[in-house]
Amino acid sequence: MIKENFEKYIVGLQNKITLKLEEIDRVAKFREDNWTRPGGGGGKTKVMENGKVFEKAGVNTSSVYGSLPEPMQKLFQVEEAKFSACGLSLVIHPQNPMVPTVHANWRYFELYDAQNKKIDAWFGGGQDLTPYYLFEEDAKHFHRVYKKVCDKYDPMFYSEFKKACDEYFWNTHRNEARGVGGLFFDYLKESEKTSLEQWHRFVTETGNKFLESYIPIVEKRKNHPYTEHNRKWQEIRRGRYVEFNLIHDRGTLFGFKTKGRIESILMSLPPHAQWIYDYHPAPESAEENLLKVLQTPVAWVED
Repeated sequence: MIKENFEKYIVGLQNKITLKLEEIDRVAKFREDNWTRPGGGGGKTKVMENGKVFEKAGVNTSSVYGSLPEPMQKLFQVEEAKFSACGLSLVIHPQNPMVPTVHANWRYFELYDAQNKKIDAWFGGGQDLTPYYLFEEDAKHFHRVYKKVCDKYDPMFYSEFKKACDEYFWNTHRNEARGVGGLFFDYLKESEKTSLEQWHRFVTETGNKFLESYIPIVEKRKNHPYTEHNRKWQEIRRGRYVEFNLIHDRGTLFGFKTKGRIESILMSLPPHAQWIYDYHPAPESAEENLLKVLQTPVAWVED
């Protein structure tokens, strides 16, 4: 029943988040696309574009299944396996450069042998914040919300999943973080210490806290004045976001390897980005300050 319950959960969360974003934007509405995957399953892609507050926002759900592609068989060290995966993935790119981009996803995965017997199952996901201009109170708020959830389940969860986030969302070819992090967890499997049902409760509670973690930041910054220079910097930093998603992101790579729906996979990319040759911000500027912060993980809240 875990799979069925999680599928219902992500559909409900998708509706809750998209309704709230429309309420805030007041101009743009989400376009809905129901799609099917040739190899099995499908999903619903919901995308908002050219809004007053949100330049682009995508909140997708999917539930796919079928034969596990050969590259994934090698990754999971199985042969002739089948899989089932369901999840919600979102990326929100704001208009105002003072509002950070945010990404989140929550997913559940099952593996089956040739006789359709379940041989493995796990949860994964997380959420991270990518500011263009650093407001420390925003980063602290975002982390504080999720630390509170983690502490409810295990006092070690926050430091463990925060560290995993800092390591995962790292542009190795640039030697810098994508943003100020959050939580990242994967392969949350049943063990003597934690059942799948307990992982289900933990993952769904982090999802339920998404609006609490992000919307107050949007409300605080959405009317902040900005210049064309600020906008240019936002687009330069968005270029780094694109680089991470196309080079390193496991979800994007999984979608490509499982022949997923390309429009849904690339929904995460911003509508406008720049790559300026050898660009360096002015010394001691707000832009340079952000880059300095992205060189080393920061303890935004105390463990």
